[in-house]
Amino acid sequence: QVQLVESGGGLVQAGGSLRLSCTASGRPFSEYAAGWFRQAPGKEREFVAAISRSGGNTDYADLVKGRFTISRDNARNTIFLRMNSLTPEDTAVYYCAVIYGDTFYYTEVRDVAYDYWGQGTQVTVSS
Repeated sequence: QVQLVESGGGLVQAGGSLRLSCTASGRPFSEYAAGWFRQAPGKEREFVAAISRSGGNTDYADLVKGRFTISRDNARNTIFLRMNSLTPEDTAVYYCAVIYGDTFYYTEVRDVAYDYWGQGTQVTVSS
């Protein structure tokens, strides 16, 4: 079992930045690849970014590429999502998730594949 707790969400003006954190407890965090997803009102959950268990490989949705950065600190059992140049279209509940990683460079973009999820943190971007 892995428990995930997100933090760092809030209200920000368009063009601003936020950094989300997701802290894990339970099984050794370094065994898991991780990802961030988001869900806006009335929309399906969508992939945002993923990172391998080693942190050496990352993947991004086209909509956030160049603006968002995913990273991790395995010593602190934490995943980060740095979000720059935010727009109102980025408004959503953001979720972190983890999946057991068979290899050091495995990443996953499919939400159905993930094993554990956090409770989500709200990000609201005002225009």
